[in-house]
Amino acid sequence: MERTMRARVRTWPLCSLRRRPARTPGRMCKALHVQDEALDALAGGNGTGAAAPTFQEALLRLTKYWARNGCAVHLPYHTEVGAGTMNPATFLRVAGPEPWNAAYAEPSMRPDDARYGDNPNRVGRHTQFQVVAKPAGSKTQELYLGSLAALGVDVNSHDVRFVEDNWESPVLGAWGLGWEVWLDGMEITQFTYFQQAGGIKLSPPAVEITYGVERILMALQQVDHFKDIRYADGITYGEVFLQSEYEMSVYHLDVAEVEDQKARFDSYEEEAKRMLDRRLPVPAYDNLLKASHAFNVLDARGAVGVTERAAFFAKMRTLARGCAQLWLDRREELGFPLGVWQMPSPPSESKAATDESYLAPGSSPRDFLLEIGSEELPPQDAVAAAKQLKTAVTSLLERLRLAHKGIITGGTPRRTYILVKDLATCQEDLAQRIRGPPARVAYGEDGKPTKALEGFCRKNGVSLDQIELGKDSNDKGGADYVFANVKTAGRPAVDVLSETLAEVVEGITFPKTMRWLTDAAYSRPVRWIVALHGEVVVPFVAMGLLSGATTRLLRNAAEPEIQLESADEYLDKMNTAGIVVDMELRRQSIYQDALEAASAVQGTITQRTADALLEEVTNLVECPRVILGKYKSEFLSLPREVLEIVMKKHQRYFAVEDPSTGNLLPYFVTVANGNINVDVVREGNEAVLRARYEDARFFYKSDCSKSLVSFREKLDGTVFQEKLGSMLDKSHRLEKLAGQVVNCLGLSPEVSDLVSQAAPLAHCDLATDLVTEFTALAGTMGCHYAQLEGKPKKVCTAIYEFVLPRGAGDELPATDAGAVLAITDRLDSLVGLFAAGCVPSASADPFGLRRAAYGLVQTLVGKGMKVSLENLVEVVSGAQPLPVSSECRKELLLFIRRRLEQLLVDDGVPVEAVRAALNQRGDNPSLAASSAKELATEMKTDAFAAILSSLARPTRITRGKENEIACVVDPDLFEAKEETALWEAYEAISASLEGEAGIREFVQVCLPIVSVVDTFFEKVFVMAEDEKVRNNRLALLQRVANLPQGIVDLSQLPGF
Repeated sequence: MERTMRARVRTWPLCSLRRRPARTPGRMCKALHVQDEALDALAGGNGTGAAAPTFQEALLRLTKYWARNGCAVHLPYHTEVGAGTMNPATFLRVAGPEPWNAAYAEPSMRPDDARYGDNPNRVGRHTQFQVVAKPAGSKTQELYLGSLAALGVDVNSHDVRFVEDNWESPVLGAWGLGWEVWLDGMEITQFTYFQQAGGIKLSPPAVEITYGVERILMALQQVDHFKDIRYADGITYGEVFLQSEYEMSVYHLDVAEVEDQKARFDSYEEEAKRMLDRRLPVPAYDNLLKASHAFNVLDARGAVGVTERAAFFAKMRTLARGCAQLWLDRREELGFPLGVWQMPSPPSESKAATDESYLAPGSSPRDFLLEIGSEELPPQDAVAAAKQLKTAVTSLLERLRLAHKGIITGGTPRRTYILVKDLATCQEDLAQRIRGPPARVAYGEDGKPTKALEGFCRKNGVSLDQIELGKDSNDKGGADYVFANVKTAGRPAVDVLSETLAEVVEGITFPKTMRWLTDAAYSRPVRWIVALHGEVVVPFVAMGLLSGATTRLLRNAAEPEIQLESADEYLDKMNTAGIVVDMELRRQSIYQDALEAASAVQGTITQRTADALLEEVTNLVECPRVILGKYKSEFLSLPREVLEIVMKKHQRYFAVEDPSTGNLLPYFVTVANGNINVDVVREGNEAVLRARYEDARFFYKSDCSKSLVSFREKLDGTVFQEKLGSMLDKSHRLEKLAGQVVNCLGLSPEVSDLVSQAAPLAHCDLATDLVTEFTALAGTMGCHYAQLEGKPKKVCTAIYEFVLPRGAGDELPATDAGAVLAITDRLDSLVGLFAAGCVPSASADPFGLRRAAYGLVQTLVGKGMKVSLENLVEVVSGAQPLPVSSECRKELLLFIRRRLEQLLVDDGVPVEAVRAALNQRGDNPSLAASSAKELATEMKTDAFAAILSSLARPTRITRGKENEIACVVDPDLFEAKEETALWEAYEAISASLEGEAGIREFVQVCLPIVSVVDTFFEKVFVMAEDEKVRNNRLALLQRVANLPQGIVDLSQLPGF
């Protein structure tokens, strides 16, 4: 039976560890042999699993599979860890150059996930199966799929997909790029290429594969509750673990003493530091893990606020970096006992195998194909790569003088391609007239060529008798120069492309890149490159790969790899394999098929829903299969926002609506990938959605059993910031300050009354189970729960709008009451955190203060609320539990102003207009914004240009002479009528301009002074000999120059 499995499942062993000489067989070897036989029996032979394995069998199958493929079977760690990653077998071992392959089961304790055993899909202690391989092999994804087959997953029937997941652990100072692996819509594995651990750049990078064993077994055994998983023959998972799950839930969620856990954290932190001082990285790391668990218990008890979390993370991250670096140092001192990995040498290039017809003069043009094959790119990166490839190749062909008849580009998650139609086989000949040195330099006084001319001839491959004399039209002096007419014969296209295509491939950039086995960086590992000009391979090396003619199809295809005979058959081969490489065609196909599927149940997919998901879904698949699924109509009793956020954000499903009412129907549309069993995949996705909705219903029922205001007291257990108190303290400050902000804004008593009712409830939903699970529903659920309790509609709306805007481009509060709460809460955070010393740095903003300030000015500008920021900051400062210095307030006001500048520039207002308005009106964001936009328009007019020019001269002449200028203007000292005329014009304009005058009004009022200023400077000598007269004239000009004060700073504008 094992032979059968090996025939069906292709495997590629990982890079093997160095082996020690075999020991003499004895009792240990015999015991291992017996275990191996037991494993054979439990593995089920062919791995396709007619009967799903028990929990125990699954662990044994995975263990045997990975052991057979080069992994050492490691042991779970002896203290609580939150994930298999934290076992030293992963975290410490990935650092350094030693090869390391290990596999192990890891019980993982996450107190915050504990639910007393009541939630069918959530446990505080779950089991991960961890695989770590350093370096990662080139077929690791295929190895992983083989492991699923060993578990009994038929990868030809199920929809197995790799969906972007950029992993980061702030605690471990580690990050990597990779995917969640989905089985019919359910995340079953995290697959990550580690790039850094403990702050150390990994060389070589390691791959981590983390299986969620309970999830996989629930899917394979088709059970709806974790307790019903068959653990072993005759015993369930619940019978083994349910009691401990309940009791540990009680401990973690209800009875663990917060102060005791804080003391434990401090104690373990100090012990870890002591061990680092003693140069013992393993005991130090052991204490770090204990401290991490104490933090997790505090988090589960609700004792860690958003801002306090950063402080805890910083402490643990410092320890993690110390442990990792010390481990690496100690391994180096030991001589790296497992050996030192060496980066493989890149393949050598071979000369293109061209036939005579290709090189013959006048050879017919041929299609050219370049395909970059990779592991699954994130959707946005797939789009970016296709655009960059088109731009780069278009530019390259122009530079290389290679004629063609058009370019087709596109891609899927696994490939980015460009097809050039009828590309010439040879460059066009190049004729150039090259200018050399001036004739007087090229020839000596005796008329003989100089060394300068001889060097020019050598450089351009011409003889002296081919040199011509002439003039250069760009030289206005009319000097004679030497010229050479140089002809460069075109080279074969295959040769020039071979020399240049590597820079095209390696020049593609992404916001986040990773390394694998080469120093080259890409979004995900590049696994193959196709470069064909007609039938000829264009050889070059990029990303450590040699280009060829072999492309890959779907992983579960009968032939996963095929050889292309020529570039022009590429699109047909892809189409035959079901792969839609044209992004727009794939997008249209998915949308039309989704609409058709929805119409089968008298539903539709709205444009809003399609716009939110379609581009992402289009680039998650390359062989789309649209599937209509159904869920129980009883779930429609949940709030619509809950249903939609699960479908859209978590599952990438299209919600189906009734076109006549706009209400949701109990259906969804998903898009699978490849040749799958539609019924199997539909059932799997329905089960996943059912589980998620069961979770949501569980949380919703729990929340609805209490009043909204009752959650407020739970906020006392969550620290906002050590110096600023708890979230309950913050809630009380909001309640106190909101009324004062209403007064600052000059709003009505009705708004004040609404604010006083909504403020105590605004933060309450942060403590609800549903918002804890779906944080994006903050505000939404507070509004919903308030509606259920019969609160006034306007109060409910204010609670919803309190969190708006959530980010750039989000909706703004529509009501004044909602805007007041949003403004007040953001100001409270900004003022308090600045006073507490939590000012963002250039590279870090752990408390999201830039986002808070941006949202603050968005609201003030969007609502047209004119108010002094300085006054608001002063009011809010008075309610803080710590002093707010004047320097702190100034720093904060400058910080907010910079966000206002960013907002306006993002809105398309020229930066000069923005700064000109902000320099005078930055304290009033709404007024500054309207002024900047108005100024941008007026700057294009002749009238404004005239005023700008007219006021520039008084400004320039008085600049730097402040000490000489009289304090007041004395009309009795005027000697010329032009002085009187200017003074009268100034007084008239000054009296007409109000404090909040618009830019257009300023232009209209000031326009008459233009001619008066011009006449003044024509007739009046400012710097008169009489000091009193001179200073009086300077004072007059200074008044004129100051006319824009309080309105606009003209000095920020070009031409002033």
